Amino acid sequence: MAVTFDLFGTLVDVEYPSDPAEIVARELESRGVEVPDDWHVAYGERHVDAPAGAEVPLPAHVAHALDSRGVEAADNVVRHAVVAAFDPDVTRRDGALEAVRDVSDQGPVGLLSNCAVPELVPKTLIRAGLRGEFDAVTTSIGCGWRKPHPKAFEAAAKALGVAPASLVHVGDDPETDGGVEAVGGRFVDVTETPLDALAAQLEAEL
Repeated sequence: MAVTFDLFGTLVDVEYPSDPAEIVARELESRGVEVPDDWHVAYGERHVDAPAGAEVPLPAHVAHALDSRGVEAADNVVRHAVVAAFDPDVTRRDGALEAVRDVSDQGPVGLLSNCAVPELVPKTLIRAGLRGEFDAVTTSIGCGWRKPHPKAFEAAAKALGVAPASLVHVGDDPETDGGVEAVGGRFVDVTETPLDALAAQLEAEL
């Protein structure tokens, strides 16, 4: 058995921007990029023809949105703007660290997080005091696929050196995190099984 954890909403709580398009626009403008008047419309449009379930990195989306309005911006400028726009306060949830450490006694432990923003997951782990607690960290921006796509769970399993069917994935969203069941794994919903009860439950089922 190997256990993977979702990050946002499962191990940590973060404050998301209420208007991400506006926050990104401000960061672009502060870097000398002329943001189009209909930016909110452009930001909300689909610009990258990616397969269903594939992750489109947010800097790529932003760059294409600008290009669709005839605005040129260097890739590094767009990336820095996006990273700066998503720089949230992070609160580690009660029992999160203990849950990760306790289940590690039963097998490899990984993180599997949907995240389209570069640097956000490692930054969040540092701020939450969770850096270095996982045998492998898999993100959608890193592997190219978002949960619930099977390839996201397959990537996490490969990083841990186990078969996908051996995964127990712990998360808060049955629609995304529950996708582990499509590869033969098991989903544990933290809204039903609290983090402080997780290790004991898994041990009892071995």
